[in-house]
Amino acid sequence: MKVLRFACFLGAVLLLSGCLGIPEGVVPVQGVDTDRYLGKWYEIARLDHSFERGMSQVSAEYSLRDDGGIRVINRGFKAADDEWREAEGRAYFVAQPDEGYLKVSFFGPFYGSYVIFELDKADYQYAFVAGNSREYLWLLARTPEISDELKAEFVHQATELGFAADELIWVTQSASDRAE
Repeated sequence: MKVLRFACFLGAVLLLSGCLGIPEGVVPVQGVDTDRYLGKWYEIARLDHSFERGMSQVSAEYSLRDDGGIRVINRGFKAADDEWREAEGRAYFVAQPDEGYLKVSFFGPFYGSYVIFELDKADYQYAFVAGNSREYLWLLARTPEISDELKAEFVHQATELGFAADELIWVTQSASDRAE
C-alpha cells in the first residue's frame, strides 16, 4: 500500500512539474528587471487555447505581491457573451529573480510556465512569451499596436523555434467590437 501511495505521489509531482517545463530550444532571457516589467501589457498575438478563446482586448497587469511574487490580472472581452472577463493569478521566478522563467497559477496549487524568450531590454516595450510547450505562445506589448517589423520578427522567431506561427491569432485591441 505504501508503494502505491508513493507511486501516486510521484506521478502527481511529475505531472505538475511537467507544466513547468520549457520547450526545447526556447531560452529564457537573462537580466530581467522586475520593476520595469511590472505594469500593463497588451496581448498582440497568441496561439489559441481554451481559456482565452474568442477574447479580444486582452491585457495583463503585473504588480508586486506582499510575498515577493507578482500579482497577475488578465482581462479580456468575450464578444459572444458581451462581457468582460478577468482572472487573478500569481507568479514566482523559478530559478533566478532576473531570469525570464516564472511559474504562474490561476488555479490553486497548479502552475504553468511563463518563459520570456525575447524582451526589449532597452525600453521594455515588447516581450515574446512561451508556456511549457509549443502550444502556448504570446506576443505582449506596452501599446495596443506594434510595427509590422516587430510582428515579422515574432513570426520569424516563433517559426524558427517550432511554434505553429501560421495559427497565430492577432488580437483585436480596439473597442469597435464591443460596448464597455
